[in-house]
Amino acid sequence: MGPLRPVELKLVDDLFGTNSGYVLDFNNRTFAEFFRREVEIDIYDDAYAINGGSKGKHLRAFLTIGQPRAIAKALAALWEYREADRLGRREAETVVNARSRLSAIVERLGGSALPTYESVAPAAETQPQAATRPFRGDETVLRRLEERFYALHEMSDEPQARGRHFETLLTDLFNAWGMDARGGFRVVGEQIDGSFQHGNATYLLEAKWHRARTDADTLHGFQGKVNERPEWTRGLFVSFSGFTEVGLQAFTAKKIILADGMDINEALARRLSVPHIIAAKLRHASEHRNPFEPVRNLFPL
Repeated sequence: MGPLRPVELKLVDDLFGTNSGYVLDFNNRTFAEFFRREVEIDIYDDAYAINGGSKGKHLRAFLTIGQPRAIAKALAALWEYREADRLGRREAETVVNARSRLSAIVERLGGSALPTYESVAPAAETQPQAATRPFRGDETVLRRLEERFYALHEMSDEPQARGRHFETLLTDLFNAWGMDARGGFRVVGEQIDGSFQHGNATYLLEAKWHRARTDADTLHGFQGKVNERPEWTRGLFVSFSGFTEVGLQAFTAKKIILADGMDINEALARRLSVPHIIAAKLRHASEHRNPFEPVRNLFPL
């Protein structure tokens, strides 16, 4: 392992636009916050100002003198951020073999292979839904999941039974999109409703099928479970009835994002890619400090 070679630095320039002095669409504040959260470093430390003061020059200095595993973590996080934006805009990839080339660098530095997202064809009137078609599941599986979701409304009011079926449905939905989901499990002192993979992160799942909306205390409890895990752990809290306004105002999300029953309905009815939904929610949460933005706003019709 060692610092990035010139040809590797050129790839980083091509992917993240550092030659201009900028990095993607970050401003100074969001760039600093991104590196504090994802890499746990101060990217504006004087050590990274050896080439100049722009974001691009700070990044290039970090890629030259940083620790290999920290560099791998930063490149993987920047790739996830870039892909969420590119796919959200339905833009075609412009860098040849971008994922495989960057993944080779990340793996050489001790990181894990980069995830493969759905490729997007250039926008055209004949392909308006290119970014939302399934890449792993099929129509039969998704149709049955949709039927199961609507059938939950007809179940008895016994909350535990509805909750178990809801957890199972979500696990099957994540697996329909190739997210390596597992059902609920118990560890010492706590119950986890499930887990799945997204990018380089493992997500814990909390699923609530209650008539009442979820409050801040419940959100804080789940965030505590996530915070006790390794740094690459994140969380998804799905509350069928949504969240109280006071709860959302009183809760400061660190490593979790939120979804409600309408989000699941939108994903199933419109056949939206669940990995894309997670990526869009992550980006919105990072940019707006808002862990809950409805899918219908993130993916308008």
